[in-house]
Amino acid sequence: MASHDDLKSPQPETNQNTKDNSSTDAKPSSTDVEKQASQQELPPCCEPAQSRLSAFSSLGFLDRFLAVWIFLAMLVGILLGNFVDNVGPALQKGTFVDVSLPIAIGLLVMMYPILCKVQYEKLHEVFRTREIWIQLGFSIIINWIIAPLLMLGLAWAFLPDEQGLREGLILVGIARCIAMVLIWNNLAGGNGDYCAILVAVNSLLQIVLFAPISLLFINIFNPHSSTTAITISYSTVATSVGVFLGIPLGAAILTRLVLLAVLGPDRYRTHFLRFAAPWSLIGLLFTILVLFASQGKQVVHQIVSVVRVAAPLVVYFAVIFFSTLLVARRMGFRYGYAVTQSFTAASNNFELAIAVAVAAYGPMSDQALAATVGPLIEVPVLLGLVYGVKWFAKRRGWKE
Repeated sequence: MASHDDLKSPQPETNQNTKDNSSTDAKPSSTDVEKQASQQELPPCCEPAQSRLSAFSSLGFLDRFLAVWIFLAMLVGILLGNFVDNVGPALQKGTFVDVSLPIAIGLLVMMYPILCKVQYEKLHEVFRTREIWIQLGFSIIINWIIAPLLMLGLAWAFLPDEQGLREGLILVGIARCIAMVLIWNNLAGGNGDYCAILVAVNSLLQIVLFAPISLLFINIFNPHSSTTAITISYSTVATSVGVFLGIPLGAAILTRLVLLAVLGPDRYRTHFLRFAAPWSLIGLLFTILVLFASQGKQVVHQIVSVVRVAAPLVVYFAVIFFSTLLVARRMGFRYGYAVTQSFTAASNNFELAIAVAVAAYGPMSDQALAATVGPLIEVPVLLGLVYGVKWFAKRRGWKE
């Protein structure tokens, strides 16, 4: 996937708002009229339309049609699970930290490239500004208090009689996004540098906070409906987070620092990242295919459950996104920061939620099914929110 620094587009060399006072009597040419008309249609935010268009066009072929590939991976997985005998048991033969080996490989491959794009070496410079600390405080409150509690409430509101599906949704709500948010944020014209900071901060916070918050929400705020219900343990969650987030994060930091010293920033971006970036999406698609192949029969036979899980997810994405956006606007945040805050709050690390659900409850569990539905809903909804926020900014005159 393309990184925030890869997707920056060069600013136009001329000032679009500068008027030539010396030639007020000259009749504008047709070219000038067309240019003025195009300028009037620009969204009043941080980048001109030319920059936004080039940001989208700079995405690779795989990233441009991300929703299509995810739906195809789901479809192929469901077909394999329903029409190929014993494909599910075959995928579960080998395990790594209680997760099937194919899924474990897919998760690690998916997380590593996106974490290699974070500019860890520059974080100390950014943290010197007071504005960043205010933004970080706001983000931590939204991401680690309000958003998980909202998902908890929606899970109970929509699934009061389905404990397994409810627990899967709770895990999705706690897992804060550290990967796909870079894509959504760039397409919407958010602040790419600040988005990278949030990715790094949320990566570290998830290693520390995910396990205890999961236990609090599932074992305390979500009492079991029966004495035979599975209780999630701290060791299971902490091991999953440490392996499927800690390993790729540590490897990404080491890789970036070493290769920057050896190759330099330009060659690191043009050579290594260009090679590594597509593997994140490949890992995601492979993981989704394997998960749906393992649960293909469940998805078909429990289509009602899938729809019931989808409903609170749609409500969650819309409510948390627009609530964060409106509060940020009321607080006087610039467009770039407000958009980054909103997409970070609305996105979820469904990769981690899937890993924990599979490790704690098994690949055939309702919890794993609910976590697997996450990307099915998140991708099309957040793509729609990209266009929604650009329309909102234009209509409200929200300038950077």
